[in-house]
Amino acid sequence: MELTPHYETTITCIHCKKQFPTAKLRSKFVRVKKHESDFQPIYANPTINGIYYNVFVCEHCGFSFTEDFSPYFAPGTEAAIDEQIVKRFVRRSYNGERTVFQALEAYKLALVCGTLKKEKNVVLAGLAMRIAWLYRSLDNSGQEQRFMNLSRDYYLASYSTGDYSNTQMSEFRILYMIGELSRRTGDIEEATRSFSRILENQSSCLEPKLIDMTKEQWLIIREEA
Repeated sequence: MELTPHYETTITCIHCKKQFPTAKLRSKFVRVKKHESDFQPIYANPTINGIYYNVFVCEHCGFSFTEDFSPYFAPGTEAAIDEQIVKRFVRRSYNGERTVFQALEAYKLALVCGTLKKEKNVVLAGLAMRIAWLYRSLDNSGQEQRFMNLSRDYYLASYSTGDYSNTQMSEFRILYMIGELSRRTGDIEEATRSFSRILENQSSCLEPKLIDMTKEQWLIIREEA
């Protein structure tokens, strides 16, 4: 029997606690050719895109989430989710192979759910950034810019509140994302400020590749100026 890139697994919804099936990709099929300057992965085979399957959409209640969501719901948030999501959810399954449009739907649902749940800014920033990447793959620059802006604002909020601590994101990576998304959306002042902060403190950065990337983007800004 031939192994397919997709397989089915069972997830428990963190909101309604019911189980539902969802598709995932076997890692051996996912080959990243390169990364863009904002870390967007470019896959060797565009039809096998790991980003498409990061969001779990509960087929029972519609609550959508990723592995980055915390199991904790602040007081009042579950009632808001019931009102805004569960009552309006038209039951459908996101199991099986996803198109870019289904992936966009799933991410947008997760962004709304994450906002209602009061999820960390760093998590919301990641969702908005991936929506921007999906629009980039469709050559929709208007929506790409809109969600890059949104992602940048969430990263700024994360940086000012420090809610990225105890996540995979370091302070330097948060600053880099603020700088690069600002550069891509034309906010050169904020891009310059964030990249400067990294370079001024580079001796304490444990990510040499990030320093190299910052210097590259800094040069681009200088050349364009």
